[in-house]
Amino acid sequence: MIYPLVKEMAAVGAPVRVPVAVACRILGFSKQGYYKWLKQPISVREAEERELIAVLRKLHADDPEGGYRVLADDIGELGYTVSERRVWRLCRVAGIQSVIVTRTSRYKKAGAPVHDDLVQRQFTAEGPNQLWLTDITERRTREGKVYLCAIKDVFSNRIVGYSIDSRMKARIAVNALEMAVAHRGQPAGVIVHSDRGSQFRSRKFCKALKRHGLRGSMGRVGACGDNAAMESFFALLQKNVLDRQPWTTRHELRLEIVSWIEGKYHRKRRQRRLGKLTPIEYELIYNPAATLAA
Repeated sequence: MIYPLVKEMAAVGAPVRVPVAVACRILGFSKQGYYKWLKQPISVREAEERELIAVLRKLHADDPEGGYRVLADDIGELGYTVSERRVWRLCRVAGIQSVIVTRTSRYKKAGAPVHDDLVQRQFTAEGPNQLWLTDITERRTREGKVYLCAIKDVFSNRIVGYSIDSRMKARIAVNALEMAVAHRGQPAGVIVHSDRGSQFRSRKFCKALKRHGLRGSMGRVGACGDNAAMESFFALLQKNVLDRQPWTTRHELRLEIVSWIEGKYHRKRRQRRLGKLTPIEYELIYNPAATLAA
């Protein structure tokens, strides 16, 4: 805020008095703006807090389930130096509150679906890129939690996209989707089935689906069977990687997850549903050129 400087320069008795018009022209703003501020001056701190509240509102819209601690971390990532206490106070002033206010029921606060259930527990596909399933799992390390969002092609059980992050926000689902689309050659019309998690109901994820010409699908609240085929992959990952040992760092666990998916699950793990073939072998038989390219 430089309006107070103009006021000081134009004040009677100043060592070098500068007319308001001249000061405004030199500093690059209008006289009207200065006189408007003069009638109702706003302090530097007030202007700063207005800006912070606007940023917090935007961050909250992207992740409505996060509380003030989550917002404090997010705004810190943008380069702002703000304490958790101040973020809490600004959230209280602005009425910004997590949509999760109690923990009495796991599914009570689940939002309304943004897509119809196009799968109806029929986890089958006659070819690749017809039906993808997606979900998110987590595992704690000594540094904190690691979240994995994976996308599986029902046809071959291949993990066509995944994203690993320290935060469970919309971006983890969007990044996994972008990877799947890029790896599969920009297919259109694919059904992408998920649960009703906020990441999959977010505006960012829905926009990504629309941008790539994909069809969203969602199961019911608390109905594990509506995405059972995806849960089976996470159960296998948990048994073979996540629960094998205590994990010290996020980086260590991230490397192990990627190594297991790409090195073992895709190329060595034979599955009875695939005729005792691996996902890579199964797709190679179906379409050798496409599989080699991928």
